[in-house]
Amino acid sequence: MSLLDAVLILLAGVGAGTINTIVGSGTLITFPTLLFLGYPPLAANVSNNIGLVAGGLSGSWGYRRELRGQGDLLRRLLPMSLLGAVVGAGLLLTLPASAFRAIVPVLIALALLLVIFGPRLQRAAAARHTDTAGMPSWRPRALAGGVFVGGVYGGYFGAAQGVLLMGLFSALSSEKIQRLTGFKNVLVTVVNTVAAVAFVLFAREHVHWAAVLLIAVGSFVGGLVGASIGRRLPALVLRAIIVTVGVLAIVKMVWFP
Repeated sequence: MSLLDAVLILLAGVGAGTINTIVGSGTLITFPTLLFLGYPPLAANVSNNIGLVAGGLSGSWGYRRELRGQGDLLRRLLPMSLLGAVVGAGLLLTLPASAFRAIVPVLIALALLLVIFGPRLQRAAAARHTDTAGMPSWRPRALAGGVFVGGVYGGYFGAAQGVLLMGLFSALSSEKIQRLTGFKNVLVTVVNTVAAVAFVLFAREHVHWAAVLLIAVGSFVGGLVGASIGRRLPALVLRAIIVTVGVLAIVKMVWFP
């Protein structure tokens, strides 16, 4: 690995950790970066997933204030994230690499649609909620099912997992956006950790540890940045960067494999 490659991966990790903490979709920065530097898609996804766990931990810690008093809800949702992550990681490990190469561009495209239309969906959901009492009690099954699906998606390919969860929470909860972000950070970190353990145990040959370390260091710093000053950054600018990088990733995988 050249010095330039190392710097690019480290900076991508910082950007991914920051964006993951704020809105999610940081994978759409680190994953394409690894692709552009010549890493195979499966190795890029596995190495990226393991490295981003560090950013999830720092971002979750940064939002600990918003999570005070929410232990009961998190204890109900965490098992669904765990189960979904196991299923998703299992799919990644059992399906052939050719299937991953074919599926990932579709997943990236779906993730970009969520990034683009996520704010509109959240505004529409917010307009329907006028109370601040918390999670509607009549929707726990829908919420649990959605968290499970998000876990499957995240265990297989993590891009925009956070955006998916934010849309889900916005539709089913009347909590303020910062608290929802705290929920999202914890659940995404759990999913990524489960998937990372599975990859280390059963897909070690696809792990590039130098890339993992650089992404881990960068994303850990980025998680702290996102929790402290990231809320002040223009969301439109962040989403524009994500969409641009994601489109480039699709072009790279489809036309320049």
